[in-house]
Amino acid sequence: MSAPLLVASDLDRTLIYSAAAMRLGRAVTDPVCVEVYADAPTSFIDPAALEALAALAADVPFVPVTTRTQEQYGRIVLPGVRVEHAVTTNGAIVLVDGRPCGDWDAEVRRRCADGASFAEALRVLAPVWGQPWVRKVRDAEERFCYAVVEPAETPAGWYDEVHGAARSLGWVVSVQGRKVYVIPPGLTKEAAVAEVARRVGAPAVAAAGDSWLDAGMLAAADHAVRPAHGELDDQGWTTAELVVTPSAGGRAAAEIVATFDGWARARARGGVTSTTVSSDTAP
Repeated sequence: MSAPLLVASDLDRTLIYSAAAMRLGRAVTDPVCVEVYADAPTSFIDPAALEALAALAADVPFVPVTTRTQEQYGRIVLPGVRVEHAVTTNGAIVLVDGRPCGDWDAEVRRRCADGASFAEALRVLAPVWGQPWVRKVRDAEERFCYAVVEPAETPAGWYDEVHGAARSLGWVVSVQGRKVYVIPPGLTKEAAVAEVARRVGAPAVAAAGDSWLDAGMLAAADHAVRPAHGELDDQGWTTAELVVTPSAGGRAAAEIVATFDGWARARARGGVTSTTVSSDTAP
């Protein structure tokens, strides 16, 4: 039986947060650790959001959608939340019960075949990345690359250089805190989510995200919500039906899940509502 709604959500700074990002808004009481890296707790979720997400995922397909690589995504554990499909590497990988789908990999390579190659991107970006404020440069499974910078030391003009290099490649840029992503246009979250929706027979999609890399997914969704922080909020990005959470920071996660739940209930009843939530939904 097809589900009335597929729920697709970005993870970092949308549902889960670093300790610093948790403090963007009012404090969350007793956040739950969902990621440990190098023996240290790294990412957290509002317990109200986790409880509500587990209940929601028992009724409708929940698809985590992330720019993280498979390895990075594998560090995240959402206790009690059913996940059959996930999207990683900004749409390059569709996981089915934790395993990459070969058919989707072939489709992604076809979509990216006419653009600049990963090797060409590394060559063009090398002089831009080679600056003292760039702490690390990483590749994401040879699909795209990103730099980790020290924002306090990074001159504004350098971001213009990144955008210029990306334009010469025909690639796109997203700045998310300390990370600066450069990604080929054929690699999108929305395409991967549409593929998952097709596979599960969901006639409608609800989506959440906070960055420019989520904008296409939000615009393509039947229902969309974003937190009151992040790259899209900084740019004032919106659509006609977009819901923006009352809260910023970790408390936004519970408000996002409550919004998803309202849409899922309305779809199950055969109706559609433009659900908004109060910050009072989170403790």
